[in-house]
Amino acid sequence: MAATPLSRMQAWELVLRARRFDWQVGQTCQYDTMSITAGGTWHCSGAIDEAAAQLLDIMLPLVARTTPLVMAQLGQSLDGRIATQCGASYYVTGQEGLVHLHALRAVVDAVLVGAGTVVTDDPRLTVRHVTGKHPVRVVLDPRGRMPEHRFVFEDDSAATLHLVGHEHVACWQACHAKHGHDVDVLGLDVGDEGVDPGAVIDLLRRRGLPRVLVEGGGMTVSRFLQRGCLDRLHMTVTPMIIGSGRASLTLPVIETLNQAMRPPARHFTLGDDVLFDLEFTTSAEKGIN
Repeated sequence: MAATPLSRMQAWELVLRARRFDWQVGQTCQYDTMSITAGGTWHCSGAIDEAAAQLLDIMLPLVARTTPLVMAQLGQSLDGRIATQCGASYYVTGQEGLVHLHALRAVVDAVLVGAGTVVTDDPRLTVRHVTGKHPVRVVLDPRGRMPEHRFVFEDDSAATLHLVGHEHVACWQACHAKHGHDVDVLGLDVGDEGVDPGAVIDLLRRRGLPRVLVEGGGMTVSRFLQRGCLDRLHMTVTPMIIGSGRASLTLPVIETLNQAMRPPARHFTLGDDVLFDLEFTTSAEKGIN
């Protein structure tokens, strides 16, 4: 009798085990018929179904690593829009893309969004469509312009950090205390061009949060990409044409296509959507401060 192939659910449990494994100590971990090597390569000596194999291919490079991770994700239409002009974005991608987003949340320490995303979408930023722990929620709000009442402030199922300019710290600490919010308010330097994404990453690492998912919105992801702070970008493209609305990425103008970014890419099918896994050389790897 043939052995039952490794299922997608079992593959997900292997991803979570690899997430907990200390890759600074060992370069390979073994789980029954599965061998996983630092960097995300894997070998299964038994049968494995197609969905399980794809899940391992996508997720293991994110967890089987010896260095911190800063990644971003965006879901966009064929014409590069993440929302309509008024901000409607539920849901650009399909159900499998939503499950993938929750899987990303489950393998990082912190999920970061800009103030505009929280104002418009009022997201939960928790893990619900897969098993796993909630990440720390990080709201990047340098101008201190958030409404006082938002889900991430009022919900206590996951920890929340509220990052604001130094001049707004005392005001927001008093505000959260008044409403009984269990939210930590931390100060940031804010210049003419806003917050330095590298300083945000450094702050989170000092808080013991080395694996970060920048979930949105488009301008926030664009700033982290422009400053060379991303290791990976997961871009999910859905077969939809919005025709107008908010762009997924907005970067400085270039004159010729040889100035365009051409990162190494892999692609996977998520239902009707296509996931592009883009790998970048970060500023740290280039030796840029």
